[in-house]
Amino acid sequence: MANGRLTEDVYTAADARLAEADARVAALYPGEPPGRRPVHTVYVPASQYRTRLVADWGKQAMRVFVERGDVLGLDPDVAERVRAKLLTEPIEDLRIDFEDGFGNPGDEAEDAAALAAGQTLATTGGTPFVGIRFKSFEAATRRRGIRTLDLFLTGLLSNGELPDGFVVTLPKVTAVEQVEVAADVLARLETAYGLAEGTLRFEVQIETAQSILAHDGTVSVARIIQAAAGRCSGLHYGTYDYSAGLGIAAAYQSMAHPAADFAKQLMQVAAAGTGVRLSDGSTNRLPLGDDLPGAWAEHLRLVRRSLENGFYQGWDLHPNQLPTRFAATYAFYREGFPAAAKRLSDYAAQTSAGVLDEPATAEALARYLLGGLHCGALEAAELPFDAATLDRYARRLA
Repeated sequence: MANGRLTEDVYTAADARLAEADARVAALYPGEPPGRRPVHTVYVPASQYRTRLVADWGKQAMRVFVERGDVLGLDPDVAERVRAKLLTEPIEDLRIDFEDGFGNPGDEAEDAAALAAGQTLATTGGTPFVGIRFKSFEAATRRRGIRTLDLFLTGLLSNGELPDGFVVTLPKVTAVEQVEVAADVLARLETAYGLAEGTLRFEVQIETAQSILAHDGTVSVARIIQAAAGRCSGLHYGTYDYSAGLGIAAAYQSMAHPAADFAKQLMQVAAAGTGVRLSDGSTNRLPLGDDLPGAWAEHLRLVRRSLENGFYQGWDLHPNQLPTRFAATYAFYREGFPAAAKRLSDYAAQTSAGVLDEPATAEALARYLLGGLHCGALEAAELPFDAATLDRYARRLA
C-alpha cells in the first residue's frame, strides 16, 4: 500500500474521537431484524374472541370471495393464491382487543374476560403472531390496563407457554414516560411469571398528536423508540384517533389524508434502521351489502398505497376485508417480482445491466422478495436465492 502524507496518529485520533459515536450508532441502529413480518393485524374485541375465531373468519372471508370475488377482476394466479391463503392462514397477526373494541364493562367483567381470553389462547393458537391490546397508560385507565395484561398472562401461562410471535399493544401514548413505565411493567411481569428477560415486547400505537410532537417541540416518536428500552417491536398508526385529535371532520378521516402522511413519514424517519417495524392503520368502511364492491375497491387502493409508501402491514377489522388485503398484497409482490429478482441477481453477480444498484438498494430488494415469500405471494422455487441468502442480503450481511 502506498504511503500518503498523514501519519498514524491522525487515524488513531479520528478513531478515538468517534469511538463513543460508533458505539451509539451500532446500538441504536441495528438494522432490519430477521424473521417474518405479518402483512396485517386483525383486531377483535375480547368479547368476541373464541376458540374457532380464526377458522370462522376464514370461512366467512372465503364465502364472500367465492360469491363476489369476480368484481375484483383479479389475475387468475393472484385469485388462486388468495383462495389458498384464506383456506390455510386467513389471519397472520391477531390482536385481542381490551381497549376501544371492548369498552368499559366494569372491573369484574374485564377481569373474567382477560383470564378467559388467556386460557382460550393457550389451547387454541392458530396464528403466527398474536397478543392483546390493553388500555392506555394514561391516568384514567393505567391500572386497568396493567391488571388486564397480568390476568391475561395468568390464564395463558397457567395452561401453556408464551406463543411464538407474542406481542402486546400500548395505545394512546400522550407522554414518552408512559412508554418507559410500560417497558418496566413488562420487565416486572417477566420476573413474576418466570419468563426470560426481554421476552415481552410491545407495539406502540401512534394515534395522538403528542406521540408525534411533544409539548417542548421535540419529535416524540423518535424518543418513544428509545424509551421502550429495546422492547418496542413496532409503531402502528391509528387512523381515526389521530385524525379526530387534529380536528379533521369524520368524513375526511383516512389513511390517505395529508395529516396521516405527515405522521407516517415521521414514523418512518424515526424507525429507520432501528429494527422497529411499521404498520399503517385501518379503514372503517366495511365491505357489506350493496357497498361491498365500493368498499373493496377502496380497501384495495389503500392497501396498495401503503405498500408503495413502505408500510407493509395494516389493520383489518372485518372478515370481508381479508380477500382485498391479500389480493392487494399478492398483486404488489407478483407484479414487482421479476424485476426485483433480476436486479438482485445482477447485483450479486456484479453484472452490468440497465440499473446500477448500491448495497442499500440490494438490501431493499432482498426484503421485498422475503416479504413476498413469507406471506405466500411468492414461492421459494421462483426466487434467485434461498431464504437464508436473502436474509443475509436483507440485513446487508452478504
